[in-house]
Amino acid sequence: MKSFVFKRTVQMIFVLFLVSVFSFGIIHFSPGDPLAMYKQPGMHKMTVEQEEALKEELGLNGTVTDQYIGWAKKTLNGDLGTSISNRLPVKDQIFERIPATAGLMAASLVISIVCAVPLGLIAGMYNNKWQDNLISTFTYFGISIPAFWFGIVLIILFSLKLNILPSGGMRTIGVDSTWDLIKHGILPALVLSVNNTAVFVRYIRANTITQMKEEYVMTAKSKGASGTGILFYHVLKNCMLPVITLVGSRFGMFITGSFVVESVFSWPGIGQLGMSAVNNRDYPMIMGITMLSCIALLLGNFLADILYGFADPRIKQGKE
Repeated sequence: MKSFVFKRTVQMIFVLFLVSVFSFGIIHFSPGDPLAMYKQPGMHKMTVEQEEALKEELGLNGTVTDQYIGWAKKTLNGDLGTSISNRLPVKDQIFERIPATAGLMAASLVISIVCAVPLGLIAGMYNNKWQDNLISTFTYFGISIPAFWFGIVLIILFSLKLNILPSGGMRTIGVDSTWDLIKHGILPALVLSVNNTAVFVRYIRANTITQMKEEYVMTAKSKGASGTGILFYHVLKNCMLPVITLVGSRFGMFITGSFVVESVFSWPGIGQLGMSAVNNRDYPMIMGITMLSCIALLLGNFLADILYGFADPRIKQGKE
């Protein structure tokens, strides 16, 4: 296990380095001048000395390599720079938004797993029957539906028509209760979970179909075990192994997927902050959120590999 952890750690560092290089290059060569944010109409034109001083402050002077090295050094020291749009530290703004996004991610993940496990098992057990066809139709819907469109539909239905759930925000002004927070999070969590639920169901269904043909299932049936017992006490464990890896691989997608969802529902998380940074060409903020998404994805995969080993002792992780 120690050699496995060491190998994965080295791989994570290498991937993180590559992501930082490519994302920095893409953002650096993208159109637009970040200094334009400080050149508002009606203001006096900056002198050459003022522009150079501002470039020095923002780390925009020197060659691309110099800029990357300077940014990387600051990042390793925990300094993600200063936001171009509001001149506040990037790290403080991201950390302030993490709880909102983490809560939304956790809620959507719980919804996805709770819904996907029984649906996937039922679909696999009743392969090519009406139950499977009905569940498969839902998965096609969940995979293909645009998140922003589905979010708007839910807002119109539950907020404007039925008036039972709030249309946006994280809390009602003047109300500080857990139930109010839950009500605000129901719709965005549902939208964020639909795609993941559909993907999980497809994986569990496919693995259930495979496992139902195994000898241990035939043996359990010959001993008089019920179909439900076989499904939940024998098949479920083997079906969940690939899902563990899948959950880890989609950790980063929870953050990037929240960009659209948080914007639709005005949820004050990292996604909304990222959309604002893109619109304002706030390069330090974009880089900070990009690296956070990468770290979340890498840690998700790392934890998934660890859990995979515990779930199946036959896997010799240290000898991979």
